[in-house]
Amino acid sequence: MSRFFIHRPIFASVISIIIVIAGIMAARVLPIAQYPEIAPPTVIISASYPGASAETLTKTVAAPIEEQLSGVEGLIYFNSTAASDGQVAITATFEVGTDIDMATVNVNNRVKIAEPRLPDVVRQYGVNVQKRSNEILMVATITSPDSSRSALYLSNYALANILDDLKRISGVGDAQIFGALDYSMRVWLKPDRMAQLGVTTTDVANAIAAQNKQNAAGKIGQEPAPDGQQLVYTVTAKGRLITPEQFGDIVVRAQGPNGVLRVRDIARLELGAQNYDSSTTLLGKPVIGIGIFLQSGANALEVAQSIRTKLEELKQKFPSGVDYVVPFDTTKFVDASIREVVQTLAEALLLVVAVVYLFLQSWRATLIPMVAVPVSLIGTFAGLWIFGFSINTLTLFAMVLAIGIVVDDAIVVLENVERLMSEQKMQPMDAAIEAMREVSSAVVAIVLVLCAVFIPVAFLGGIAGKLYQQFAVTVAISVVLSGIVALTLTPALCALLLKVQHEEAPL
Repeated sequence: MSRFFIHRPIFASVISIIIVIAGIMAARVLPIAQYPEIAPPTVIISASYPGASAETLTKTVAAPIEEQLSGVEGLIYFNSTAASDGQVAITATFEVGTDIDMATVNVNNRVKIAEPRLPDVVRQYGVNVQKRSNEILMVATITSPDSSRSALYLSNYALANILDDLKRISGVGDAQIFGALDYSMRVWLKPDRMAQLGVTTTDVANAIAAQNKQNAAGKIGQEPAPDGQQLVYTVTAKGRLITPEQFGDIVVRAQGPNGVLRVRDIARLELGAQNYDSSTTLLGKPVIGIGIFLQSGANALEVAQSIRTKLEELKQKFPSGVDYVVPFDTTKFVDASIREVVQTLAEALLLVVAVVYLFLQSWRATLIPMVAVPVSLIGTFAGLWIFGFSINTLTLFAMVLAIGIVVDDAIVVLENVERLMSEQKMQPMDAAIEAMREVSSAVVAIVLVLCAVFIPVAFLGGIAGKLYQQFAVTVAISVVLSGIVALTLTPALCALLLKVQHEEAPL
């Protein structure tokens, strides 16, 4: 087979060029991350039962849902958390590699089956099922440098004007506000006044629910209508209440001569946050954090840059006293790690070239592994794309290790050609043909032995196995490509570039 490529060096070169082009194209589309995706995907089920204790939540909300979760495809385990503030959260963890979107659908279907068994209040508030990415990309904080804006204002401004824009960026899996303070009308009841008037909290809650709603008031003049009716009017009614004054005017009880009892008579109303369970600070100042999670398979560096660009664009519309800061960004470490590994890659390549020249004493001979090694390394990116891997610290370290391995195949061929030319005074073409007849089986054996060492590691299970898999497969791909190049391009280059030398080497 090698004789075919020795007589057709252009064909051998085309094969290597195709490998390089495929590697370059793959490298441009491969996702870039610090580590491979090894964390199992999770789905969060959350529900609210105001006023319920943790024990009540466990029995009435968590238990019915947990019964239905058993048997969901790909589910490893789930755990529940019930708090005394009426919040319950169930985290379902799935096997690594599970399609998180399909897992979310499966969990949601099981929750729908359990909903009829849940308390009415829980169903009214709704049971939320959402996927959660474990790969946080960055945290952007909305701040007020001059302290003119409260955390309540910042939270709701971020919710209304920033959050959705960030979620729409390509590559963003999810974005959520940490320590959210959603606007809520807080009704502080006066128990002593209520006791005097014989009013219960249920009376107040029912009055607010009945009078704070969006009603469809209907139409006037709609068919069937009397003869001569020409116009149709849509009746508009005041919708949901907005200000504390409007809520204060809600009628709790009307007893004719006894007058009208309104909410403001038995309660103090103010616009505040729905809950104050958590808060976020930066350098001692209250801020609102927006956690941004990376979408599976996305390029972390490109997504982070897109987020910063979008934040700068949104900043132009910020009101006075509002700014943003990015205190946490994982891509800084990713960028630094990749730069260091690429630098190590270049240093290792130069070291290989120096060693080859030192022992072969010929620039022509040194040029051959200099061409062969990059072909194998660049082509490895195409293999990473085929296997669905990413460019990360592990795969780049594997390529650093592979430099010393892939150069061996080219050197085995090159040194044998040099030996035949020196000892038997053969011409480069004849020496290349004879050398390949002698070492072709050895090159194939080297490739098979190295693959036998690394490939079994790729079948290890668990999270550690996922780490080893990326490393082992990267080395195996580079070794296979190195063997292909050694059997095709290297002998062709030897026949073209080497010259018969009868003088002694200078060193």
